[in-house]
Amino acid sequence: MIKDKFFDRRNYIQILEKRVSSLKEGYRQNIAIIGDENVGKTSIISKFLANFYDPRIITVFLEARPEPLEGFARRFIGALLYNFLLNSALPLKEDLDYLVAKSSRYIPKTAERINFILNELSRRKRINIITELFNLPELINQETGKFTVLFLDEFHNLEDIGVKNLYREWSKLLMVAKNTLYCLASSRMFKTRVILSKQLSLLFGNFEIITIEPFDIHTSERYLDQHIPGLKLNPELKDFIINFTGGYPLYLELIADALSNKPQGNACLPARQGLGDAAVDLVDILEELLFNTSGILNQRFSNYIKRFLDVGASNDYVSIFYLIASGRNRVKEIAQILHKQKKDLAVRINYLLELDAITRSGDFLKVSDRLFAYWMRFVYQQKLRSLSFDAKNQKEKFRDSIRELIAEFAKQSIKPLANRVGELLQLFEDDLVQIERKKIRLHHFREVKPLVFGQRFLKDGLLGRSNDALWIMAIKSDALTEQDITEFSKECKRYHHKSQRKIIVTLKEVDPNARLRALEEKIWTWDLNNLNQILDLFSKPRVIA
Repeated sequence: MIKDKFFDRRNYIQILEKRVSSLKEGYRQNIAIIGDENVGKTSIISKFLANFYDPRIITVFLEARPEPLEGFARRFIGALLYNFLLNSALPLKEDLDYLVAKSSRYIPKTAERINFILNELSRRKRINIITELFNLPELINQETGKFTVLFLDEFHNLEDIGVKNLYREWSKLLMVAKNTLYCLASSRMFKTRVILSKQLSLLFGNFEIITIEPFDIHTSERYLDQHIPGLKLNPELKDFIINFTGGYPLYLELIADALSNKPQGNACLPARQGLGDAAVDLVDILEELLFNTSGILNQRFSNYIKRFLDVGASNDYVSIFYLIASGRNRVKEIAQILHKQKKDLAVRINYLLELDAITRSGDFLKVSDRLFAYWMRFVYQQKLRSLSFDAKNQKEKFRDSIRELIAEFAKQSIKPLANRVGELLQLFEDDLVQIERKKIRLHHFREVKPLVFGQRFLKDGLLGRSNDALWIMAIKSDALTEQDITEFSKECKRYHHKSQRKIIVTLKEVDPNARLRALEEKIWTWDLNNLNQILDLFSKPRVIA
């Protein structure tokens, strides 16, 4: 996300402010910021650094890259000294010798140690360079009383700089380095969780994991409203864009910029006129971004897929991506289509999981990047299957596919919520899904029928009956209250089944008191995010409330 277009994210900024301010008060809580590519991790850190100032705290931002140890060491020392001197009123140069010389006036012992490290590197001595480097902020603290906050972006790349026992030595230092706060950032979520749970799992100083999520529906809506000045976007089209992008800031930004540059008139049609020409505008934009070889997202995804074309079994990886993107996303289903044993397929799937290219929810798989999945389905795979080099024909197929997506979204969005949930229940086939750490069996219902509750606030519901389970569901569009829980619990007592599941679906966030009461009554509460997670797994448009 472009820095000057930073939007929202105040909750993440507040966490950083709290943790950094607590450092000089004697409380250190190391942080790991994880999230998919393009979700805005680096933008959040950049925004924080741009606004933060405390004369007692040195902030250092460094991107970890696959590079020789000497290169990393020199960049680390340079960034540390540059930020140490930043408020000294001295003219600064991005020259390491210059920075060491200027710093020696204020931190002579630290400068002496730096010269020792640089000398050992030049002689290719095998001292523990990582320990020496990461101990430098502690030396600065001893000489000046200043604390250091070290931001390491894509920190997992440190594994490629040629240091043996990297995490073992680092973890020893983390135990005693009380004046340095580490903020690690990574797009490799699976890998980071493994590192933090195994290699950097400490008796003291464990990392607080902050997962950066895409914009939620309401934030995405506000983003579009504010970033398309002077253009009143068709509400249905706006909802489709939110559904299509999944709330990823980069994708919202690219589409918003393109709409802003379009001649005004089409995209601001009133809702009653339908999508019409407004949809044509969006199809043009998505063609430019996703289909055209010069498109930003086409180039981005083409480079991404090359990672898997340059390894063994590349055809398997491409096929797995395409099948998941097309809705055939159960492991057993993929194994049947590819004529592979599950154990052989598991090797490929685990590789993709470790790279965060896909995620797993019970028996289901999902392509992590929503737009990449669309690109695989409508662009890459179609070009592979084409029997000719007729780009015009391929382009028309792409445009037809996008039009169908828009039409299906519009069709689903006007249905009552109870109808959409009922249709979803009819797709269940006894698979497992994971919702907020709970594994839930999606029973194959032989009967799904509507319920009408005779309560003041609860009106609509559903009943799903399978051979071995009974689901009783209430549907509530507005906020859930404790009174709703009480009313629903009474209604459920009218039904008797040894395996009864009570669920309330609400389009609003669940109040903590209502959630607690629901737990007491053994009622599951699904908010909009939970519902959309399941809709995603069945390739159904999200509910945009």
